[in-house]
Amino acid sequence: MNVDSRYDVLRRRPRLLDGIIVGGLLLTTALVLAVWSWWLTLLSAAIIVPLWWRRTHPVAAAGAMAVFCVLQLATHESVLPADIAPLLAIYATAAYGVTRRRRLIGLALGVAGALIGGLRWGLLGSVATWEDYALRVVICTVALGMSAVGAWILGDLLRSRRAVLSRLQEQNAALERDQEQRAALAAQDERSRIAREMHDVVAHSLSVVVVQADGGAYAARSGSREATTALEAATTTLETIAATAREALAETRRLVGVLRAPDAGLELAPQAGLDAIADVVERTTAAGVPTTLESTGERAPVPRDAELAAYRVVQESLTNVMKHAGPGATAHVRLDHTPDGLIVAVTDDGLGAAVAHDGAGHGILGMRERVAVYGGTLHAGPRRGPGFAVTATIPVSSDVPAPTTTGAAS
Repeated sequence: MNVDSRYDVLRRRPRLLDGIIVGGLLLTTALVLAVWSWWLTLLSAAIIVPLWWRRTHPVAAAGAMAVFCVLQLATHESVLPADIAPLLAIYATAAYGVTRRRRLIGLALGVAGALIGGLRWGLLGSVATWEDYALRVVICTVALGMSAVGAWILGDLLRSRRAVLSRLQEQNAALERDQEQRAALAAQDERSRIAREMHDVVAHSLSVVVVQADGGAYAARSGSREATTALEAATTTLETIAATAREALAETRRLVGVLRAPDAGLELAPQAGLDAIADVVERTTAAGVPTTLESTGERAPVPRDAELAAYRVVQESLTNVMKHAGPGATAHVRLDHTPDGLIVAVTDDGLGAAVAHDGAGHGILGMRERVAVYGGTLHAGPRRGPGFAVTATIPVSSDVPAPTTTGAAS
């Protein structure tokens, strides 16, 4: 165990430290005074033992010591090893005193003890003149007073430092809570955005179903009279489809519409998908960041909302490239179509880890939330070398039908 580890152990267990101090002083006193005077040994123990309560009851401990110190000065002329204990008690009154009044009581006890001790020890011995006595009293008093005041100042500095650290810890905790709340709000905002976009996708599809069903019903009712039974059955089926689609569309709008901002209009047009990624690449290049697009593998049918997730990953990643990659950076977008899903990778050769993070953005969090909706994963971080990389894996079922936007009856 190194020195820092031992210090941490004592700091986390203050009663252990007090026990070591009290035990060390008692042992020293016993070794020095046991064979000299049992009375001084007991008196020294009475002075030392109150140190055990110096943290919990600092003023009471200092007062008890003051009583026994006065008794020592009245019965003994020499300085004892236990006389260091009052300095620790004065230090404790400043460091652990709850109120300013209690802390000043400790300082007053220290100054009073210095005056009494200076008079007692300054008058010991024999000198030629009273001036020599006075000088010795002044020297003893000043020395004892400086020791008492110095111990009190050290304790007050420790208390002030603890108060500053406590405020900093509270501020850090508040900042952490604020960051967590901001992240949660950003995640909730992204989920709301996803829900709105999914609503638009579903609404568009159901609208197409409604149009097709109504068109089929109209064609069936306009058919020849020779197949009346078949036409009536087809008509009933198409009307059921239309009614079900209308009900689903209304339910979708009612459930998810609350997530839309009051001033946001209803969008029934198809959302951006894989085909729109090329436009994002072109816009990024036009903005000053040369960007290339690569697509590998055989393109399989992908749900429209999964295409939207891939599009948003590319869009957000290239936005971050333009904001953070720095001058002269280039970017590359790669779409890998695999049997298990779609892999979207956006890399650049910009500043990467060297860029300073302002802590205000939640782009990566939003992308991760969006990809997680489909059971996918997203990894983002600096590359080995210059640049930054974002890789999203979006699972896609092999039996998903290809999205269609045509076929509505006219």
